[in-house]
Amino acid sequence: MTAQSPENVPPDGGLPPQETVLVTGGAGFIGGGIARRLAAVGCAVRSLSRRRYPELEAAGITSIAGDLTDREAVLAAAEGCSIVFHVAALAGYWGRRADFERTNIAGTESVLAACRAHGIDRLVFTSSPSVTFAGRDQQGVDESEPYPDRHLSDYPRTKAIAERAVRAAADGSLATVSLRPHLVWGPGDPHFLPRLVERARAGRLKLVGDGSARVDSTYIDNAVDAHLAAASRLRPGAPLSGRAYFISNGEPIAIGTLIRGLLDAAGIEEPRIGSVPGGVAFTVGALLEGLHRGLRLRGEPAVTRFVARQLATDHWFDLSGAQRDFGWSPRVSNREGFSRLRAALAQERETA
Repeated sequence: MTAQSPENVPPDGGLPPQETVLVTGGAGFIGGGIARRLAAVGCAVRSLSRRRYPELEAAGITSIAGDLTDREAVLAAAEGCSIVFHVAALAGYWGRRADFERTNIAGTESVLAACRAHGIDRLVFTSSPSVTFAGRDQQGVDESEPYPDRHLSDYPRTKAIAERAVRAAADGSLATVSLRPHLVWGPGDPHFLPRLVERARAGRLKLVGDGSARVDSTYIDNAVDAHLAAASRLRPGAPLSGRAYFISNGEPIAIGTLIRGLLDAAGIEEPRIGSVPGGVAFTVGALLEGLHRGLRLRGEPAVTRFVARQLATDHWFDLSGAQRDFGWSPRVSNREGFSRLRAALAQERETA
């Protein structure tokens, strides 16, 4: 599926301006995009994050400091809201199991409890395609792809548990939908692109295998559009309630091509990128994980089993479910996304 024209999705996702909206993680990359888009069209938007953010207040968003696992804080933030976008999560592929469980599982339970307590009838949950990843190629899979018996990392494991809870919560009084955007990038990305650039400049960037694994990715505007389009169709009993959907640009390309495209947009031409055989990377990842746990080393391993398998396997998805059930198609192509990113980063350098 290729990128479509902007007419497919209204810029505001179809939500009326009088909506009072809570966005958990509204200071983050995806959450911030959702919050700003809704505030721009007149919705009353609240963001719940670990601290207050003056830049959100400047955009007309009420910034609330609170922890997802603090049920009273979540209850207070959600009071009077008509819809919740639960975007906040502990991401990453290394860390303490208890931290992932507390934020991603208990935090989601707090959000569900707040929806029930206040009679909020719509919840849009930001999930991840990794909840279905079993370490093998995923080529054009749709939402019938099952959850694996075991995950290679606590992040997808806890996100899968949270997604299941959100889907199970859908009933006649609460409509829920879970969206799985894959590899989100674009202007304002605070994680993926900066890490790529740092490693490329240090000469430490390596591909697993020959870089030919085909992957989907998601330009930030496409991810935001999908959340708002789903919200506009979401109501108890709607076809999308209780379901999960893959989200991407719909243009799978070799992961080496994607990385070079992002680095080129960041002004790094012809980067030196090494390679490691997939089996070697997986074995090294297992050894490093064992060392970090056994010796309680700080930081994270240079590679983990999950990352090794992700970089060495195909990941691209059938997006027809989202088109069918809430009329969404990606409107920004890979090429257009690279162009927009290049322009945004150039402007940042000029004003720095």
